[in-house]
Amino acid sequence: MSTLTSANTLAEIIASYTDNASYREDNSASKASAFATACRILLLKFPKRTAHGGRGGDETEIDPVLIEKQLADAEQFANFSGQAKARRAQFTNFRD
Repeated sequence: MSTLTSANTLAEIIASYTDNASYREDNSASKASAFATACRILLLKFPKRTAHGGRGGDETEIDPVLIEKQLADAEQFANFSGQAKARRAQFTNFRD
């Protein structure tokens, strides 16, 4: 079950996005799934650009095309990393 919900703040969603961005290095399907969830929420919940506090305040800009690409990559990684790679050994003529 995902740790992110609709009640999470932008800071919490970005923290999850950042914390789970290393799913490839860690070879972790669960981190890839969490990263994909953070991507989905960023795309759904937040506009491309937000600003708070007027001049000199906080401003955040999100590139939806980049996040969509990262989402697709994370989903593909999560789907394929869970598959076992079957190998078949053949012992024909072994120690003949």
